[in-house]
Amino acid sequence: MLTSFWHWYVVIITVVTILGCFWLLQWTKGVSNRDESEDGAGTTGHVWDEDLVELNNPLPRWWLQLFYITIAFAFIYLILFGGLGNIPGVLNWSQEGQYEAEMQSALEAQEEIFARYREMDNATLIADADANATGQRLFANNCAMCHGSDGRGARGFPNLTDDDWLYGRSYDMVMQAINNGRQGAMPVMVGGLDDAAISDLVVYVQSMSGQKADAAMAARGKKSFDMLCVACHGVDGSGNQALGSPRLNDDIWLYGGEPETIRTTLVEGRNGMMPAFEDVLSEDHRRLIAAYVLSLSE
Repeated sequence: MLTSFWHWYVVIITVVTILGCFWLLQWTKGVSNRDESEDGAGTTGHVWDEDLVELNNPLPRWWLQLFYITIAFAFIYLILFGGLGNIPGVLNWSQEGQYEAEMQSALEAQEEIFARYREMDNATLIADADANATGQRLFANNCAMCHGSDGRGARGFPNLTDDDWLYGRSYDMVMQAINNGRQGAMPVMVGGLDDAAISDLVVYVQSMSGQKADAAMAARGKKSFDMLCVACHGVDGSGNQALGSPRLNDDIWLYGGEPETIRTTLVEGRNGMMPAFEDVLSEDHRRLIAAYVLSLSE
């Protein structure tokens, strides 16, 4: 719904434009009513090379009639469908109404398909090939831009095809993530460490994942880890799914396991956000996406 100002702005601009076109056609038609006996009639008065003149002939009548038809069409359209600000047409059509009608028609057409999936329990839904095919299409439309078309993720976006889950692999946890989204944050915890101590901590984190690391630096870094990191990542780096804290004792990295990347994580922290889909997708759609995601890691 337009405000009063914009309502009248649209009405005036639309009507004046159409009437202006009509006046222009009338004026153009009047060009042919001049007296041909007058000197210079039918020309613009411009002459080049003594005898080359620029003519001012009227448009052909059939061409003018086409313009009149378009003006009539414009008025008929405005009467039937609206278009003058907030004034509705006699058909009471609106693009919002058409969208809602088409969406309702689509939902009715899909009901038979989703009714079948609705009757399945979670385990059956995950194993059903048709359900996975439908879930894959929903995943492609809503999730692939972050997690990739194959679900393998990207730097900063979790891989959904492995067995490394930040919050757990259960169906309920996946549905919770889809419904409510996730907000993952790692605060900067190394503000009290100097550069050498941060380097030692980086080496220790590398050593936890099986990477080659300097033993002396790792030993010094463990002291900082035990003081700053165990509350979330655990004593042995196994993580904490209740908090969404990742494991550090495997070779799976969300942002990368290079020394420079680990240092950036320690010094700058990390913030990750997955949007909530509860108000975007229906429950049927969300269940199928969850089932498809879980099928990827089986």
